[in-house]
Amino acid sequence: MTDPDHDSRAPDRPYPDGGREARSASDGSSGQRPRDTATGADETTLDPWGSSTVDDYRNLFEEFGIEAFDDVLAGVPAPHYLMRRGVIFGHRGYGRVLDALRNDDPAAALSGFMPTGDPHIGHKLVFDELIWHQERGADTYGLIADLEAHSARGLSWAEIDEHARDYLLSLIALGFDPEDGELYRQSDNRPLQDLAFELGIETNFSELESIYGFGGETDVSHMQSVVTQMADILYPQLDGPKPTVIPVGPDQDPHVRLSRDLAARMRYFGVTEAYASFEADPAERALLAEVFEALSSSDEDDPVRCVAAADWLAERDDGSAAAAGAIEKLRAAGKEPLRPRTRFLDRNATKDAFSALIEAVEGEKRVYEGHIDSFELSPEAADDLAREIELDHGGYGFVAPSSVYHRFMTGLTGGKMSSSIPASHISLLDDPEDGYDKVKSATTGGRETAEKQRELGGKADECPVYELYAYLLAADDDEFATKVYEECTGGERLCGGCKEQAAELMREFLAEHQEKRAEAEALLEDLDIDLDSPRAT
Repeated sequence: MTDPDHDSRAPDRPYPDGGREARSASDGSSGQRPRDTATGADETTLDPWGSSTVDDYRNLFEEFGIEAFDDVLAGVPAPHYLMRRGVIFGHRGYGRVLDALRNDDPAAALSGFMPTGDPHIGHKLVFDELIWHQERGADTYGLIADLEAHSARGLSWAEIDEHARDYLLSLIALGFDPEDGELYRQSDNRPLQDLAFELGIETNFSELESIYGFGGETDVSHMQSVVTQMADILYPQLDGPKPTVIPVGPDQDPHVRLSRDLAARMRYFGVTEAYASFEADPAERALLAEVFEALSSSDEDDPVRCVAAADWLAERDDGSAAAAGAIEKLRAAGKEPLRPRTRFLDRNATKDAFSALIEAVEGEKRVYEGHIDSFELSPEAADDLAREIELDHGGYGFVAPSSVYHRFMTGLTGGKMSSSIPASHISLLDDPEDGYDKVKSATTGGRETAEKQRELGGKADECPVYELYAYLLAADDDEFATKVYEECTGGERLCGGCKEQAAELMREFLAEHQEKRAEAEALLEDLDIDLDSPRAT
């Protein structure tokens, strides 16, 4: 996402204003059984299964810690136009994936598709992101979330089979190489299910209740589907840890956050910075770093003592819980020296793995019952060493998964784009003439009259038709997307002609896409993926 104060009308970023209301691209379909909403404790609702909207993308940075994609854009090799135009607006930890891509190191990209209806142009965003990463050397995975569709949406297996085929055909037709990537169904992947079982050991009901709003009426199978999705996200690392990116809409962020937590819990060792033998939380560690810097000197014979650090902090006590906690722990440590060190925390290590780590840590160290402190290793080197020991002793060594977030597409009729509202979206299966007609009937951001449009300019920032240009119809041609925007807002472009041009481009796109879908039929038939479920409907 562009900076909230960035002028999104600038020619190099032809995308509607980031401050306007965003719309959801939910897959909801009518006639399905109700499910629990995932409000949890979040002030802004992010519901992976519902039709909630994100009122202001800027809130996601502050409330959920999503980082601006602009911060890493300069380091992206040949960025996709969705990145250049700010459609992909945020990320978590994507820099690690970019480093791997630039250095030709192992990396992966994965996304899942819940087959609840026809794939539409909103889904094409994720298809494009997977294909882009595959073209840059990432191991790429596309999965059919059939267990989730059956448990959370109540679809029959026959419906799932029909829609799954359509999703895979469109993904392949758009450029996904199934021989260089992996496509699978959750229900047919035994290693995935085994991993989900292990992750379930680290997950409890109260946590799912807090994150997703589950309650006493929630189906157990729905809860199981969440853990299966966590396994999906970590699945690319079963053959070895690697940076992995999950392209999603912001409504899927609860899944990403839980998967990052579970990746850490499954590790044998955690690595943190520390300053004394006791444990401290991040806020307390920040205070310990501050006091050490203030009191330390170049005289190694005069170390900083914890009790002196406590006195220094007490004089400057701001009344915070972090200060109170740090002071109490420092006083309990007494005259122990306050020294920076890197700490290995024993999370799930076997006795043999912990012993092996003790032997592997070179230089000055201190060994405690539940952790090892190194005074010479950097946190980065310590994390590499911890992962190496873990892998040598049968652990997973998971790298925390990364994510990139794209804006939702507005429905052609305004509001959200939804598979359950045919007029709101263009299916990738639509007849090209139907696609033409839907665009011609779409809501626009035009003024009440042509005269006012010429005088005041159109409201491209609020126009579903302009979004079609920015997200799809302009393809890689930024100059064309910018021209459409500037002509609209400058009053030169009227809605009738703009819609006619967009409708013709949509007709051409759908005709070409469906030709490629027909060609993809043979490829799909040769894949080792069963699209005829043996399960009862």
